[in-house]
Amino acid sequence: MRSRKSFKAEQLSLPWFGPGLIAGVDEAGRGPLAGPVVAAAVVLDDLQTIKGLADSKALSPRRRERLYDEIRAKALCCSVAEASVEEIDRLNILQATLLAMRRAVEGLRLRPQCVLVDGNRLPVLPVQAQAIVKGDARVPTISAASILAKVHRDRLCLALDERHPQYGFAAHKGYPTAEHLQALRRFGPCPEHRRSFGPVRAAVVR
Repeated sequence: MRSRKSFKAEQLSLPWFGPGLIAGVDEAGRGPLAGPVVAAAVVLDDLQTIKGLADSKALSPRRRERLYDEIRAKALCCSVAEASVEEIDRLNILQATLLAMRRAVEGLRLRPQCVLVDGNRLPVLPVQAQAIVKGDARVPTISAASILAKVHRDRLCLALDERHPQYGFAAHKGYPTAEHLQALRRFGPCPEHRRSFGPVRAAVVR
């Protein structure tokens, strides 16, 4: 159980929800043109400090990988979930992201007292939740979730690159870089491209 003191330190100026476990939630992969959107939920252990937690985008790939292993080893529990390309195209990227977040929370082996979510939108959850803008840089549990989600998705993109090397997924991770857009125009989309996204849709109708 978390102490009131440690909870307040983590929460900054957020309201006090009462004693209990706190889960941080973040996502990776809303902007890319291909692959699933990934969400992670993490409950940290107050007794096992993890130094260097920060927004995953502010960390080097090597540092993210090291922290990924440390989070998995030291957290009380964690969960990574996805929403598929088909779900993204059917629901839209926002709803698919919220779905992945809900799946991540539901996948935790311990039920949290409250959930802190990066951003300004909340998934439908059976527990109290708070959305925190820029929470991945302000709240350690959300930072940890951002790292798990980012590393997991980057690894998916490396596997995707092995199956479809012509697109360069290992380098751009599915984001709409000039190289990726050029490959889309040349080869058309692969099954893992999001047809509901404009550049992919344009490549389909060419």
